[in-house]
Amino acid sequence: MIILIKLLLAHLLGDFVLQPSKWAKAKEELKIKAYQLYLHIGIHFILILLLIWDWEFWPWALIIASSHLIIDSLKIYLQKPGNARTLFFADQLLHLLVIVVIWFLYHQNFQLWLQSFDENNLTKLLLWISAFVFLTKPLSVAIRIFISKWTPHTENNKNDSLQSAGEYIGYLERILIFIFIIINQLEAVGFLLAAKSIFRFGDLTASKDRKLTEYVLIGTLLSFGAAICTSLLFGYLLTLL
Repeated sequence: MIILIKLLLAHLLGDFVLQPSKWAKAKEELKIKAYQLYLHIGIHFILILLLIWDWEFWPWALIIASSHLIIDSLKIYLQKPGNARTLFFADQLLHLLVIVVIWFLYHQNFQLWLQSFDENNLTKLLLWISAFVFLTKPLSVAIRIFISKWTPHTENNKNDSLQSAGEYIGYLERILIFIFIIINQLEAVGFLLAAKSIFRFGDLTASKDRKLTEYVLIGTLLSFGAAICTSLLFGYLLTLL
């Protein structure tokens, strides 16, 4: 595990702390012709060797650095103003994936892990994935359709909020509720509900719209209730495995 932590630390230092914003701009403008790109990769390679402090690790460090060069090159050629945020997260996810794979291979535990990953473990993994997926888009669509007949005119014509912000807030609140219940921190669920009520209270007071208040209350209770029911069902299904 210490190797994985060191590799993650090297990535964080190399990608964020030791990469000036001027380098990032130079890479966007000059693409693979920017010398800053290769300095950036070299820093990653050196950081890995310094943190691991084992020269025999150099082939793995070279693989990580080379993959970093390929991923960053793809990013700077694919990046456009409209997809910068998406590519940022995709870029970081790919880097982390490479680090985890290298860590597995270095310890030669990958094959052993696959052998121990029986049908029961696969079922649990799929159950976790299904729960998280259900708590996001599918549940948002279901709640939106269910309360659509009560949607106030003021809610349909809102233009002073971030695009899709409400939907992503719903994702986060349901996932947090799910996690809090699974780890048996029920008081945190109450805190989350209270916090959302406080933040929404100002909007509802300013609007002085009873229909909007009832609409928000229905949506909030449905979202929280569905997340709680999903968590309880998930816990029950785990006991059956």
